[in-house]
Amino acid sequence: QVQLVESGGGSVQSGGSLRVSCKVSGLRFDDTPMGWFRQSPGKGREGVACINWTGGVTYYADSVKGRFTISRDNAKNTLYLQMNDLQPEDTAIYYCAADPSNGFPSLVEYEYAYWGQGTQVTVSS
Repeated sequence: QVQLVESGGGSVQSGGSLRVSCKVSGLRFDDTPMGWFRQSPGKGREGVACINWTGGVTYYADSVKGRFTISRDNAKNTLYLQMNDLQPEDTAIYYCAADPSNGFPSLVEYEYAYWGQGTQVTVSS
């Protein structure tokens, strides 16, 4: 059974930082591209960042480029998203996703087979 469990969300003031994590079990983590998505109230799910299986290839949404960093520790089966200079518009539930259907990192929601339950990030001005 594949499980993705996010942690590390919380509340922070504008300009602050948070790191969210995603612990993965039940699949070959070190062979699987991963992604981070987010969903704000009243909006669809948005691709934030994605990473290939080695960690050597990453892609970011324009809205977070230069502020967010995706990384992974294959020895710990864990995916990370370091978020710096957070702004109120970053407020959302953050989800990790695994195993895109084409085998490449992607910011497209429907390509992913497995999802975590999400962790809330709230940024106040």
